[in-house]
Amino acid sequence: MKKILIIVVMPLIIIILGYLIYRSVQQPVIFEKQRKIRESVCIERLKDIRTLQVAYKSRFNKFTNDMDSLIDFYKNGEITIVRQIGSMDDSVAVAQKRVFRDSIKISVKDTLLKRAGFIVDSIAYIPFSGGKKMVMKSIIAKVSGVDVPLFEAGAPFDYLLQGLERQLIVNLNADRDLQGRYPGLKVGSIDAPNNNAGNWE
Repeated sequence: MKKILIIVVMPLIIIILGYLIYRSVQQPVIFEKQRKIRESVCIERLKDIRTLQVAYKSRFNKFTNDMDSLIDFYKNGEITIVRQIGSMDDSVAVAQKRVFRDSIKISVKDTLLKRAGFIVDSIAYIPFSGGKKMVMKSIIAKVSGVDVPLFEAGAPFDYLLQGLERQLIVNLNADRDLQGRYPGLKVGSIDAPNNNAGNWE
């Protein structure tokens, strides 16, 4: 009986322990790989939101905090483009009235985000989250006595990394909290003007 225990059971225990050790070492590696993939998709989406927000602001002098308004602006809105013929630095051309500016209105969807596979309705959702919506806010803040429109859009790690090892997500959030940083990916800020930068840049 002792021989069977040594020959059969011990190797099984060694194999199981080896597998558990291997898995515990591989979990952070797999987590980081998946995190990078998910973050790259989310960053692309946040950049699209920023592009549309900047265009929205150029049209309405403010940002929107409503994703439906932003999507409708892309589908049905127009932006004004100023085209200049000639150079104002050319005094002869200016004197001969060969320099002029012309404003034309162009559909947003015919101008912005025209890459293959772009679906505007998808920008409302955090990728890999099972349908959770992006967190978006906008305000008009006083900065040095001047009204400044600000916006931010974010994807918390709790949603973006949903389904991955929970303890590693908790650790990542705690690390960001200790650093005083947003626990996720975010573009823009309603706390202070930051030129609509993303926290990954």
